[in-house]
Amino acid sequence: MKKSTITILAILMGLSFLALLGLQMRYIQEILDTRKAHFEESVSRSLYTVAHQLELDEAKRYLAEGPDALEGVATVNDTITASTDSSVIQRMHQIKAKDGSIYKSLETTVNTNLSDKYFTRKIDVNTNNTRSLQEIMAKRYIYEQALVNEVIYSILYTASDRPLEKRIDFAELDQMLKTELANNGINMDFHFSVCTSSGRAIYRCSDYDPEGEDLCHTETLFKNDPVQKMGVLKVHFPEESRLKYHSIWFMLPSLVFTTVLLLTFICTLLIVFKQKKVTEMKNDFINNMTHEFKTPISSISLAAQMLADDSVKKTPQMMTRLTTTILDETKRLRFQVEKVLQLSLYENQKANLRPKELDANELIAGVVHTFALKVEKHGGKIITDLKAENPIINVDDMHFTNVMFNLMDNAVKYKRKDVQLELKVSTWNESNSLFISIQDNGIGIQKNDLKKIFDKFYRVHTGNLHDVKGFGLGLAYVKKIITDHNGSIHAESEYGIGTKFIIKMPIN
Repeated sequence: MKKSTITILAILMGLSFLALLGLQMRYIQEILDTRKAHFEESVSRSLYTVAHQLELDEAKRYLAEGPDALEGVATVNDTITASTDSSVIQRMHQIKAKDGSIYKSLETTVNTNLSDKYFTRKIDVNTNNTRSLQEIMAKRYIYEQALVNEVIYSILYTASDRPLEKRIDFAELDQMLKTELANNGINMDFHFSVCTSSGRAIYRCSDYDPEGEDLCHTETLFKNDPVQKMGVLKVHFPEESRLKYHSIWFMLPSLVFTTVLLLTFICTLLIVFKQKKVTEMKNDFINNMTHEFKTPISSISLAAQMLADDSVKKTPQMMTRLTTTILDETKRLRFQVEKVLQLSLYENQKANLRPKELDANELIAGVVHTFALKVEKHGGKIITDLKAENPIINVDDMHFTNVMFNLMDNAVKYKRKDVQLELKVSTWNESNSLFISIQDNGIGIQKNDLKKIFDKFYRVHTGNLHDVKGFGLGLAYVKKIITDHNGSIHAESEYGIGTKFIIKMPIN
């Protein structure tokens, strides 16, 4: 499957997962909003009922106490006048409040059966023995109505003069709140307080806890009184902030499973792209290997044909040249085969190392001496600066020598044609370790490639140049050997200037 097709399918699947996750989140948010609105509406309804009940209780107390409740509070004078035909009765209420204010009210009652012309609050009237039951009930009605009116006027004009703490039974208020909240389906712990309209607290429940005050619910008490006489009931629930979690717990498994599926999909996608990249690198490796093997095989085959051709004159110089070619190409072919066999080192098992104590300065000097001919052949030079005072390390002689050769060989492969090759090899001690530096002035490595150069089969791109051969195994082999010796290696490079490899090895 093409990479573009895989990418499109991955994007579509990713968008589908994200859309599913987004729908679940939106559904959860709608549940939370609905639950919050329902909770607030239930609390508001409960507080309104409690506030209304407080007003009813106050009115009941005045009705139960009757006119005695008005003593010392206000004076009520009633005048009742009947028309000459006893069909219309007018009652004048005159209430004198404590502050001297006088309130008057005129009441008219139509009663064709009344024959009394004047009567007072005590219903002092001249009656006769022939008064009908209807007349008695009518006059009793007027009397009772007068009492009720007196209470109502007293509530209107004088009740709000009493302080809130005397108008409210707080124990009863606590019980009313519990009852009304339970009736509306709210069984959470709550705390309440009562304040004046100016914000001064006059009461708090005995177990008052300020936690959750930022989500306080309020209701105005005695809202028909003057503003300065009103009260404010405040109720809050310590667990209200956690209410949303109780509302969506049943959705959490679905959300978790969707998230796990999304993460699994992402991991699978990463593995697919990684495997595809490895496949491409292996294909490049096979192509490079084929080319690397074809060249020495062709050279050997040509030399062998010339040896077998009787028409070619076999001079000593010719024989020497042909045999030298065969030997050189055979060595080159064997070297390439050994590189391929190094693949076994890149699995989980360690290399079969035979470490021994060696002088790193002497080992590197020997490698430089051998490699100098190849560098000079390309018109370059090697500079050594072996200053390590304690160069003794415990390494496998053969593998560590191959590491040095691989790093120096890379410097030759990736040299600049317009600049003379200069290879510098240095050693020094620092922090109880031995450092080895191999620096060149070649084409350098771009930043995007620098972090991948130690990957198996990875080869740095050289643009349209195809004269750099290899399998992409050299630096991976170097990394493996250094790591198996408990060392470390990293590269520093600037494109167009050169590259430096620094090896850190523990010393004995």
